[in-house]
Amino acid sequence: MIQSEFSRPQRLDTIGAGENQVHVEAEPGERTLLAERFGLKAIDSLKAEYAIHRDARGIIATGHLSARVVQACVITDDPVPATIEEDFAIRFLPEGDGDTGEEDVELGEEDCDIVFYSGGAIDLGEAAAESLALALDPYPRSPRAEAALRDAGVISEEEAKRQAEESGPFGGLAGLRDKLGKE
Repeated sequence: MIQSEFSRPQRLDTIGAGENQVHVEAEPGERTLLAERFGLKAIDSLKAEYAIHRDARGIIATGHLSARVVQACVITDDPVPATIEEDFAIRFLPEGDGDTGEEDVELGEEDCDIVFYSGGAIDLGEAAAESLALALDPYPRSPRAEAALRDAGVISEEEAKRQAEESGPFGGLAGLRDKLGKE
């Protein structure tokens, strides 16, 4: 198992068919290391509530992730605070169990993220970290982003559409016609 910055192993022999409730929360040092890994300015909090049980193919974990993070604006690099509240469903399968051809029990694979494990435990901390990574805004923008783009000469999508509509489908040809007519 790869060592995670936020490791919370849950032994498989403690998971039965009944539902176990598990709470995991990242400590300040773990949050700092995760922020570095995900290219964030900071992770102010990260916790997950799990309901875990065994099914015919593996372990099902459903729950809720809560986090407060600070991302970097993709335009200005300004801090962009964000609160993440995300429900999740994860199916933990033993490594090498990618396609057994069996029907899924309970939640379908299309409804669950799949995480493979080896050994006698699943890592709920790493699963929470990966769920956080999936929930992050891939293009965070600060309030100054639009002005910075405008100052750099980048027009908005709305402006580009408006210009295209004003010139019409033959707008470029009309300009060429006018130019040729002057010669």
